[in-house]
Amino acid sequence: MGFDLHTFTIIHVVLSLVGIAAGFVVMYGLLAGRRLDGWTALFLSSTVLTSVTGFGFPFERFEAPHWTGVVSLAVLALALLARYAFKLAGAWRRVYVVAAVVSLYLNVFVGVVQAFEKVPALRAAAPTQSEAPFLLTQLLVLALFVALGVLAAQRFRVAQVNAAPRAATT
Repeated sequence: MGFDLHTFTIIHVVLSLVGIAAGFVVMYGLLAGRRLDGWTALFLSSTVLTSVTGFGFPFERFEAPHWTGVVSLAVLALALLARYAFKLAGAWRRVYVVAAVVSLYLNVFVGVVQAFEKVPALRAAAPTQSEAPFLLTQLLVLALFVALGVLAAQRFRVAQVNAAPRAATT
C-alpha cells in the first residue's frame, strides 16, 4: 500500500505534532519527577517515526534536514536504551533526560524551520532564514530547552519516580 506525496506529508506532519505534544507532556513529567510511561512511549515512538519518515521524501542530495534526522535517530536510540534497556539505572537516568530533551528540541527546531517556510507572515519576516527574526526565534527556543534540560536533569530522580507511595499511619 503506497501513499501519494500529499498523504505521506500529512502523516509525517501529524506524527511530528503528536511527538511534540507528547514530548511537552514528558517534559512536564521530567520536571515534576514523574515517569509518565504511556506518554513517554508515545513521545519516543512518534518521534522515531517522524525522523524515519523524513527520509521518505524525495531528495537529490543529502542535506541539513537529513543530518538532523540522523542526529535525532542517534539521540533517540540513546533515550530508548537508557529508558528501556538500562531502566534509568545510574548515569543512564541523566542520559535519558538529556536525550529526551534533545529529541524534543530537534523536533521543535524543525517545526520552527517549517513554520518560517510555510507561514506567509513568518516567511516574509525571514525569507532566507538567515534574518534576525528567524535567528532570534531559534536562539530563544535553544535557550528555553537548555534551561528546561538543566532543570529536568536536576529534578528527575529515579528514586522518586520508582518509589511506591507509603500508606499513611495514624
